[in-house]
Amino acid sequence: VQLQASGGGLVQAGDSLRLSCVGSGRTSSIYAMGWFRQAPGKEREFVGRLILSTGSTNYADSVKDRFRISRDNAKNTMYLQMNTLKPEDMAVYYCAAKRRFSSEYGYWGQGTQVTVSS
Repeated sequence: VQLQASGGGLVQAGDSLRLSCVGSGRTSSIYAMGWFRQAPGKEREFVGRLILSTGSTNYADSVKDRFRISRDNAKNTMYLQMNTLKPEDMAVYYCAAKRRFSSEYGYWGQGTQVTVSS
């Protein structure tokens, strides 16, 4: 499974941005896909996830009222719609995927930079 994240950029606080994550390869083996982010000097943190079989989503408390995960099955693409961006959202965003019964996300995209100016 290969993942390609894109859509990052420079925005102002309060703006919106949509990230994309395109999957290729044996994507039928994937159970869940997630978004993570890592700011400079900080550890990588969970942003949200999507369970492919049910479409259910979960989000970190810091983003749950502003971010939304969606998908386009025909395009093998997962999206992260980010609204009302804040300077503290600035980070490199990664998409990831894992198989059922796997405790960890075993597949990672290359990351896309989101910069939020105040």
